[in-house]
Amino acid sequence: MFFELRQYHVHPGKQAEWVKCMEEEIIPFQVKMGMVILGSFVGEEDASVYVWIRRFENEGERKRLYDAVYQSDYWKNTIAPKVPTLIDREKIKVTRIVATPHSVIQ
Repeated sequence: MFFELRQYHVHPGKQAEWVKCMEEEIIPFQVKMGMVILGSFVGEEDASVYVWIRRFENEGERKRLYDAVYQSDYWKNTIAPKVPTLIDREKIKVTRIVATPHSVIQ
């Protein structure tokens, strides 16, 4: 099992719109497709910071879910066009992490 720690840079003045898009569209869609989303966060003092965490059982599951989500017509036609208006895609940072033995998140 591993996690993706996904860090995004939100365009100035777009944090509320990005959070709404994530919470009302992106996260529900990805969960419906089978992804496990553990949480999403914004910077306490920096409105450009958005972080979320996804969990995968293995690389095969990650590939299968990526294909299901990102190759879907809904993603391509509805979600993908909005994303670059709200976040800087060039600054997306994805870090694969694993939980330590006593981590609350497993």
